Amino acid sequence: MTIAAILRGRESDKVVSVDPDMPVKDVIALLADKRIGAVPVTEGGRVVGIMSERDVIYRLRSDGAAFLEWPVHKAMTSPVISVPSDTSLLSALAMMTRRRIRHLPVIDGGAVVGFVSIGDLVKARIERIESEAEAMREYIQTA
Repeated sequence: MTIAAILRGRESDKVVSVDPDMPVKDVIALLADKRIGAVPVTEGGRVVGIMSERDVIYRLRSDGAAFLEWPVHKAMTSPVISVPSDTSLLSALAMMTRRRIRHLPVIDGGAVVGFVSIGDLVKARIERIESEAEAMREYIQTA
């Protein structure tokens, strides 16, 4: 299974993103309103960073509430770790675990085609395992 298969199964293929000059407080409001943990920061159609809940916590601790007025480009994580859509689910999971990241932009031909979380990948993996187990049970019962 590839990342492309996960993206095909989604209701919407629209990736929520923000501009590098957007104030951090507005990005936080967007994260809360959309109930998401991170958002890609895009400029000219390409991903230049990611702003996540983790970035907010680290900056609040180090810089205090004044950081809420900063433009997101001063607080985002950059450079971005990304994958193409033909990446296998297991490869993406392994990379995310090794790099200790929870969100991954999916980029094909320089364009953002999706954004996945480790939760998306784990859910897809569990569904695949359950489907294979059910198929095995059916095979055994009919043999």
